[in-house]
Amino acid sequence: MVPCIRLDLDCAAICKAALDYVSRDSRYAGEILQQCARICRDCGEECNRHEAAHCKECAEACFKCAEACEQYQTA
Repeated sequence: MVPCIRLDLDCAAICKAALDYVSRDSRYAGEILQQCARICRDCGEECNRHEAAHCKECAEACFKCAEACEQYQTA
């Protein structure tokens, strides 16, 4: 589970960064959101490999975040 936890931490960090960039309307927000969506999807896929309920909940949250990042970029 160590690789999964590391990916969870990466995902949390990029989500925070994305929020920071979007909240200040940075011209780089789109690039950060692209990376955020990619990392969130990777994290969701990794978490889905595990049977624990908290992993399934994490996967669901990651996929929702990835979708939100993608929708924000196209808006």
